[in-house]
Amino acid sequence: MSQIALGVTGGIGAYKAVEVARGLQKAGHDVVVVMTRAATKFVGPLTFEAITRHRVITRPFEPGANADIGHIALASSIDLLLVALATANILGKFASGIADDFLTSLYLATTAPVLVAPAMNSNMWAHEAVRRNVETLGARGVSFVEPGDGFLACGWTGKGRLAEPDAIVAAAGRLLQRDRSWAGRRVLVSAGPTCEDIDPVRYVGNRSSGRMGYAVAAEAQRRGASVTLVSGPVAIEPPAGVDLVRVRSAAEMREAILPRAAASDVVVMAAAVADYAPVKAAQKITKGGGDLVLRMARTHDILADLGAMRAAGALPRTLLAGFAAETEDVVPRAREKRRAKGVDLIVANDVSRADRGFDADQNAATLVTAGDEREVTLRSKADVARAILDRIDELMRGAGPAPAAAGGGGD
Repeated sequence: MSQIALGVTGGIGAYKAVEVARGLQKAGHDVVVVMTRAATKFVGPLTFEAITRHRVITRPFEPGANADIGHIALASSIDLLLVALATANILGKFASGIADDFLTSLYLATTAPVLVAPAMNSNMWAHEAVRRNVETLGARGVSFVEPGDGFLACGWTGKGRLAEPDAIVAAAGRLLQRDRSWAGRRVLVSAGPTCEDIDPVRYVGNRSSGRMGYAVAAEAQRRGASVTLVSGPVAIEPPAGVDLVRVRSAAEMREAILPRAAASDVVVMAAAVADYAPVKAAQKITKGGGDLVLRMARTHDILADLGAMRAAGALPRTLLAGFAAETEDVVPRAREKRRAKGVDLIVANDVSRADRGFDADQNAATLVTAGDEREVTLRSKADVARAILDRIDELMRGAGPAPAAAGGGGD
């Protein structure tokens, strides 16, 4: 039996949290409810107390309840923090690190997995500020149960209604089952772009927000793995608990990855590493009247280097995974990339679509291995990361390493 803290915030769908609490109990979990002040306007605390047989926590300091510092004591004992429903306001507080009530303090204090089920007006859910907060939380390892489409309390029809209680309970169960399943494994992840200097002022680089790689690192850490994240320059915060190594160029990323690979059980190369780098000028290139021609030198192919190391016996038990960002012939190119580089898995992305990939908070992919190809439909990057690690887990439990590399390719 797991102990779950169920956070309830102020929205009309708060009544569904009662069914969530019942469902969690039926699944054998012990539930402690934490309500914001606004939530008590929609559902009475006595309802949850009658169901859970625990005192409902509604404020940080309550008479007779301060033998321990409440949010710290609860944070240390729970196996999961589930917030259902979660308003736009609470998402903003979580993302910004604001701790002005028990629930926000609990979120900051706990190291347990966090699952959030948002509900709000469809325009609010689509607003850039809310999307950025969701992206920030996803990069930190927070899981989401996406809101559903349908008739909203405000009279609108669209995406924003709280997911059904059964779906929320099932997501909580999956998260608890995954927790610590990778304990003892060492995972190395690369993420973000690389920047290749033209001169002391200018550079060229690949498009990458780093969100997909950060989501992979967060998911591996949540499963209990020891995670090292080698990151190019990005504007997002790293997941809590990972060992972060910051790099800038393709050469620096290679220097960070290769020595650490031998001590890793899994290497996931999600970074958008530059295939070519300019021959750097010592001084700033002054503006002239005509065009500027740059001489570009080929960078080392890090994924191919890893495949070659394994073929030579240096990485006998390391599973290798890479990404292929393509705009055409996506799966055929991914097949060839996997074969040529001698790796176990290629995650193929179609980056020609505006609703996924670069700078989007959703993604879709095809997971290409020697044995099969599996479609991952459009979903949050956190959910794509879970699908990728689920497939890696299957490979580690059943399949041997891929054949030796037969050639090169691009990262």
